[in-house]
Amino acid sequence: MPTQKTKTQAAPTVSFVSLGCPKALVDSERIITKLRAEGYGLARDHKGADLVIVNTCGFLDSAKAESLEAIGNALSENGKVVVTGCMGAEPENITAKFPDVFAITGPQQYESVLEAVHRAAPPQHDPFLDLVPPEGVKLTPRHYAYLKISEGCNNRCTFCIIPKLRGDLASRPAGDVLREAEKLVAAGVKELLVISQDTSAYGVDIQYRTGFWEGKPVKTRMLELVQKLGEMAQPFGAWVRLHYVYPYPHVDDVIPLMAEGRILPYLDVPFQHASPRILKLMKRPASAENNLERIRAWRRLCPDLTIRSTFIAGFPGETEAEFEELLQFIEAAELDRVGCFAYSPVEGAQANELPDPVPEKVRVARQRRLMKLQEKISAARLKQKVGSIQRVLVDEVTEAGAIARSSADAPEIDGRVIIRRAEGLKQIG
Repeated sequence: MPTQKTKTQAAPTVSFVSLGCPKALVDSERIITKLRAEGYGLARDHKGADLVIVNTCGFLDSAKAESLEAIGNALSENGKVVVTGCMGAEPENITAKFPDVFAITGPQQYESVLEAVHRAAPPQHDPFLDLVPPEGVKLTPRHYAYLKISEGCNNRCTFCIIPKLRGDLASRPAGDVLREAEKLVAAGVKELLVISQDTSAYGVDIQYRTGFWEGKPVKTRMLELVQKLGEMAQPFGAWVRLHYVYPYPHVDDVIPLMAEGRILPYLDVPFQHASPRILKLMKRPASAENNLERIRAWRRLCPDLTIRSTFIAGFPGETEAEFEELLQFIEAAELDRVGCFAYSPVEGAQANELPDPVPEKVRVARQRRLMKLQEKISAARLKQKVGSIQRVLVDEVTEAGAIARSSADAPEIDGRVIIRRAEGLKQIG
């Protein structure tokens, strides 16, 4: 008796918008990995999808505006929108403008996102067809990946609302982080970018609890984690790069690992300012440390060290003399990479209540002065590398040559190495 072949129902598809920092990108990767495991497909545009997920950023007013614009576009093109991420911590700001969004969840609320997706478009799971790679679904190019080691933050910087949006520090078990890293390098990832809100504070919330990896104990602490990551990555020829490292004293212990070539000689340290009074107003951790001497000590141990940092110009109450103090620090520190932001009031931040706000024109002018000074410093430090041989990671190969990065260049935020003659090079990303 002939059997009638039933038509397989098409799997529901989701269009995804991921905004904000690399930490939010990791959240997006986790959500997409779970959706793919349940059989959902990813759509390239909003119109053809069953629904749209917008992972928002709510740190700065400009980021909120970008998030609201993305939500509006998704509603106009699709109509069924799930909003998650930092702006989801204050849903009234979203519903006031877009009352018709399907659902709103806060940051890191993966299960709530999935529950909303299930209501909007029930899954059509087929275990014989739905395959998810062991390392999960990544939104970065194949050759590098962000490795998030913790959520939240214990610091209470007056210009920041991250703890309000994402909660206090919650460190991932060391074994879980190392297992994820192992899967990534085994899948061909050549650069692990370690991220968190405060990488130096890793493990402090759980008293540096001892975990296990490959049957051996390993402390949930920055130094031990970085040591193990370096050991794991080396056989694969992979890089380990540290981001968001606050200048606590124990960071000194990591520098020898860089000097020995076990991890990249690269530190992303958000100093933010140099004036003791402004740092105190900012409630910055480690502000009492002599950061200039620390930088010099690090470079004595590891001459090839690249230091990136960020600063705020025009913080409330900042005088011209205190800004000049910051410029003197920039000149003396000779940092390799610097980003500077004119202070922007963030809704809900304590800094907004400080006296003597700096006029916007002055804030912008100070930001430009700092960056003009830093341009000369960065150019001088780059000039020192002329004639040297650098190991690079190739991001893109074109007919005109190749675009690569050295150990001094993190993806998307630092510089690039242009290779004019790229014969024989192969793109793996």
